[in-house]
Amino acid sequence: MTPRHPLTPGRAGAASAALALVLASAATGSPVSAAGGEGADVPQGTVAYRSVAQFTTAGKPRDLLLHPDSKKLYVGSDDLPETADVNESGLHVLDPADGKVRSTVGQAPGPTGTLGRRAMRQLLAPLPGDGAVFSYPLRGIGTAKDGDAAAAGAWVPGAAVTHATAGLTPSTVLVAQGPVLSEVDIATAAVRRSVTLEGGDGFAVDAARGTVWFTDIAHRRMYRIDAASFQVTETVELPAGEGFGGFTEVDPETGAVWVGLDSSVVVHDATGKRLGTLRGAGTDMPRAAAFDATTHQAFVVWQDAGDSSQPGSDDDGTLTVHRARDLQEVAKPVVLPGLHVQLGSAAVAVEPGGASVFVSDPVAGRITRLERATSPRVTRSPADRSVAAGTEVSLTAEAEGVPRPTVVWQVSTDAGRTWQAVAGATSPTYTFTAALSDSGRRYRAEFGNDAGVGRTAEATLTVTIPDPTTGGSGPSTAGGTGSTDGTGSTGSAGSTTGGSDGGSDGASGTPGSVGVGSTGATVGGGNHTAPSGGALASTGATVATLAGSAVALTAAGWVLLRRTRPRSTG
Repeated sequence: MTPRHPLTPGRAGAASAALALVLASAATGSPVSAAGGEGADVPQGTVAYRSVAQFTTAGKPRDLLLHPDSKKLYVGSDDLPETADVNESGLHVLDPADGKVRSTVGQAPGPTGTLGRRAMRQLLAPLPGDGAVFSYPLRGIGTAKDGDAAAAGAWVPGAAVTHATAGLTPSTVLVAQGPVLSEVDIATAAVRRSVTLEGGDGFAVDAARGTVWFTDIAHRRMYRIDAASFQVTETVELPAGEGFGGFTEVDPETGAVWVGLDSSVVVHDATGKRLGTLRGAGTDMPRAAAFDATTHQAFVVWQDAGDSSQPGSDDDGTLTVHRARDLQEVAKPVVLPGLHVQLGSAAVAVEPGGASVFVSDPVAGRITRLERATSPRVTRSPADRSVAAGTEVSLTAEAEGVPRPTVVWQVSTDAGRTWQAVAGATSPTYTFTAALSDSGRRYRAEFGNDAGVGRTAEATLTVTIPDPTTGGSGPSTAGGTGSTDGTGSTGSAGSTTGGSDGGSDGASGTPGSVGVGSTGATVGGGNHTAPSGGALASTGATVATLAGSAVALTAAGWVLLRRTRPRSTG
């Protein structure tokens, strides 16, 4: 049973045939409106990231790698000082959905090959299928995968390794030992070639263009190294500052170099030309960045200085998301409580497509998982319609968003000035029976999720009085049973007054009842027919009596006329 509109009192009355009015569906033959609508608090389709989980199962996380093949989350960790009874150092393999530890590889070879518990500081590259290449103090280069009892590894000759990344080939990595940059074999840690710079801190590889970019924060410059010759081919000046370095990363799509510098990110194109500068909130410092090749977006983690005496320091960091091509922000910054630099730099890993982002917090010993949400974008709005009272009306609206938006229908009785929710109308299609009092009301659907609220365009409903010609006629009595089908046919045979000559009662006279319709009705005997389209309220017996009286009066008048006519004298 179709409910009455909750804002309209119910009333008794016969309903006409049901009419499905789907206001946004072309299937009914009605025009489909433009999607229309508006964002109530943010523009439609606005992207936002929200924290959905925190993992505290991987010690003091220092680096993250989301494996492209196995989809496992690899975490390189130090030991947490407050857990003296447990050593959490090692390579932890987590389920990215819930943070559960699949396995931990804690043992790696030392300089003499002896296995020991090692901290895993940097994750350099994924191994084919599963596993990771990593560096560990002081000069170790290791490999391991989920379930291994211990890591394989070798030690690079020379000074302690200060930074490392994936190499120019699958079998090599690049390592920095202060200002010395070397290409090193993964399996043996043997140095294939080196170049010594004036100074240096961190670097990034642009494998597609055969380039290595090495930052020298102390001298505020960046060196471009040609991969083929392994020589410096260009020096790029960096902005003056206080001397704090965060990261050096290359956008694999464009080759642009992103450098975290003090409280800003300076971006140069693949040739070294300055493209722009990003700034975070307050005094937050950029400490990690990652790129998503699917969305062409950059994810930057900013950490607070962690110094309460410094103006603007609040201990909270942020995550910002930018279009890599033009540096525009594409999501509202996400506050990361308690993320500061006092006990180490954060790391970030992005799921392909950007649906999930993982940020490490070495201070708190946790990993925060964030998920992308998109505010509702209306794809179907209702359109204006006119129906007869008693008609069943269905309003349909649709919107897309992540997570899937919920919907509440709203109605306005004052031409859209104010709106109120319709009780119980929480489905994309809202159905009710229209009443005359609904005429002029406006309807819309409001969609909402974690990223915002969106509303459809308004639809105005016009309700008209049903057409009385669409059915029904009064009952018949002695003159026969009248037709009630609205076709205009005459009733069944009944008693009539007067035969074809106006004489005595004739049982064989034509029907005396009347049917409502366009074909008229036969009255009494003979061929006396009412005008086409007429309708009589009398019964068949009454009509016959009136017809008989008319015949009698006509006959009496004719006799009187003959009697008063003068006789002829001729």
